[in-house]
Amino acid sequence: MSLHGKRKEIYKYEAPWTVYAMNWSVRPDKRFRLALGSFVEEYNNKVQLVGLEEESSEFVCRNTFDHPYPTTKIMWIPDTKGIYPDLLATSGDYLRIWRVSDTETRLECLLNNNKNSDFCAPLTSFDWNEVDPNLLGTSSIDTTCTIWGLETGQVLGRVNLVSGHVKTQLIAHDKEVYDIAFSRAGGGRDMFASVGADGSVRMFDLRHLEHSTIIYEDPQHHPLLRLCWNKQDPNYLATMAMDGMEASPALAAPPPRPAFVVILDVRVPCTPVARLNNHRACVNGIAWAPHSSCHICTAADDHQALIWDIQQMPRAIEDPILAYTAEGEINNVQWASTQPDWIAICYNNCLEILRV
Repeated sequence: MSLHGKRKEIYKYEAPWTVYAMNWSVRPDKRFRLALGSFVEEYNNKVQLVGLEEESSEFVCRNTFDHPYPTTKIMWIPDTKGIYPDLLATSGDYLRIWRVSDTETRLECLLNNNKNSDFCAPLTSFDWNEVDPNLLGTSSIDTTCTIWGLETGQVLGRVNLVSGHVKTQLIAHDKEVYDIAFSRAGGGRDMFASVGADGSVRMFDLRHLEHSTIIYEDPQHHPLLRLCWNKQDPNYLATMAMDGMEASPALAAPPPRPAFVVILDVRVPCTPVARLNNHRACVNGIAWAPHSSCHICTAADDHQALIWDIQQMPRAIEDPILAYTAEGEINNVQWASTQPDWIAICYNNCLEILRV
């Protein structure tokens, strides 16, 4: 797509509802394609697939489909070569795998690990393994993480069936698990970490599930909401705590506590190597640069998306190198893995992609 000739730095799309979950397509033949999930506080929610039109330089909605409850996360299959079916996964009440075609998006399989119960434990997040796209991991409010195996069956007529099964389920935390992410360490297939309401980051190895390693605990035991591995150096990961603004009885309003992102080095457990604390409100998203080990983007309710250079760790990192102010509280940030000069953010009902 010859967008560089136009040198437009920001492209914007307005959805008909508040956008929460959002992610970039990875396929090389589908550049500037993203999936957006609605946040409507009722059962009926939507997912839209949008793409940037080369001629008009405008985003257009290619497809909309129904989704029960808001999606907590959306990911496209991490298929940089375009050899797998064009699949999309969403988490909410369950993990769902969707097949995307030019005319429609249809549900391929619903992965449910609560076969014996009428109740489901909602999924807070999931991750799709980049090295082996037949592996996905989900995190749940029921304290567990589940690793799923996906099978893309043989073509039967025109239907290429996709199904899934539980490879393993483990109690990962003492309370709700809020995020899960596979690590690129050790081949990139077997190691993953999770964070949760107990304030800890725990690391697991699928080959040795009898134990886990606690690599960080929040000093105040504030819940940890998000987890993100450095894309180039698997020793580093970032996490963030839920804003611990407790009102003191003597004060009508809580004192402002800047929300911060903690950078960890797995070789030095329990001691952050850096804190990024310029945001003035709750941080909602973290995204490492796909092409650089020392750049990370954070986004928050203060309307700001900040890019940091962390090269000088462990010396303190005072200020970001780039800042962008949106027109609303930023719910999500995603750095395009196959187009590293583009970052996507969403706020209110808007998606914006920014050239960096």
